[in-house]
Amino acid sequence: MFLAFQLSDIVTVPFGYLLNLLYHFTGNYGVAMILFAILVQLILMPINAKGKKSMMKMSRLTPRVQEIQARYAGDPQKQNELIQKLYRDEGASMGGGCLWSFIPLLILWPLFAVIREPITYILMESADVAQQIVAVIKDNAPGIFSGNSYYDQVIAAQAIPQFTEELKAAIPAISEATLAGINFNFLGINLGAIPQFNIFSASWAWDWAHIGAFLIPVVSCLSQVAQMWIAQKTNNSVITNEKGIQDAETAKNSQQNQSMQAMMWMMPLMSLWIGFTVSAGLSLYWFVGGVVRMISDPIMTNHYRKIYDAEDAVRLQKALEEERLEAEKERIRAGRRAANPDGITTNTSKKKLQKQQRDQEQAAKAAAAKEYAARKGILEEEEEKTTLSGIADRPYCKGRSYDPNRYAAKPTEE
Repeated sequence: MFLAFQLSDIVTVPFGYLLNLLYHFTGNYGVAMILFAILVQLILMPINAKGKKSMMKMSRLTPRVQEIQARYAGDPQKQNELIQKLYRDEGASMGGGCLWSFIPLLILWPLFAVIREPITYILMESADVAQQIVAVIKDNAPGIFSGNSYYDQVIAAQAIPQFTEELKAAIPAISEATLAGINFNFLGINLGAIPQFNIFSASWAWDWAHIGAFLIPVVSCLSQVAQMWIAQKTNNSVITNEKGIQDAETAKNSQQNQSMQAMMWMMPLMSLWIGFTVSAGLSLYWFVGGVVRMISDPIMTNHYRKIYDAEDAVRLQKALEEERLEAEKERIRAGRRAANPDGITTNTSKKKLQKQQRDQEQAAKAAAAKEYAARKGILEEEEEKTTLSGIADRPYCKGRSYDPNRYAAKPTEE
């Protein structure tokens, strides 16, 4: 059993039990699929929120990134260094938004197996039994299957009640619940059938079953266009400059905005094409998931925008304070230039000013002492003192071993 375990089972097994529970609880495949799509989106909501937050963080930095690219257009290495530093300082990750957006895709791909293999995940039969059921029905009614074997279980699941005797003979252990099959009817539309694109073919009939199946992938495509348009508008609204002010022009010309413009049409058209190659139930799942995302995306944007608006307000306040300080400095400089138009400056060295102050203080103390002595009648003439060296400023320059008679002429003996 351990050897049969696959990594995709981490997704398919729990979601398979969820879809099985919803189908048996509602008794309707369409309602179960709608609830299943809503619950899946709610489960993926934390991951989608992480991706949205990271993408908005990257969008806010777009003007400053473009400024760096323009300033260092001829130095790609310097560009990368400064851009990485900007992202690091702002707590943003270059691959953060893509990474969090990629995780739901890793979950959704195996999730499609739950939808396209209803015998395994709704009727809870093993893979071997599911293959036998498909083989028996193919032998008895090969014409009902399409060329795409990926959806053989969807076709076989709705045809099981027609071949109960054949299935009992081929698979004696098959349960009665499995022999009841799955009812794919939802509002008069067979969700197990592949929608027909060519309305002019001979097999096309102008009834609600065909028209409804045709509309499901079309409406799903339109909902994706609306979803991406809303996502683009909300994402552009958070692009601000270095002062925290919304920069609509940069948002319009940003590379991210241009990429979203292309994806806004490419992805829905691709889903439209896929919608006419898979069962209508899968298109219904995409449509409901798109509606949930269309509602949740503005909610998440408003939530994170409040956080980023608070950050922008701090940045704007800081920028205004810097401008005020710079204006005050310029006013002082202008006053100095007006007071000294010739530009003549004096030495304002800190050390020199301190020395001048000390000299002034000493001179004031000496004058006060003289005045005090004169008043007391004890002022005497100061004798001029001479130093051994003869240099008043350097009285001890001759050192301790100085001998004044060292080089004196010695008396000669007669």
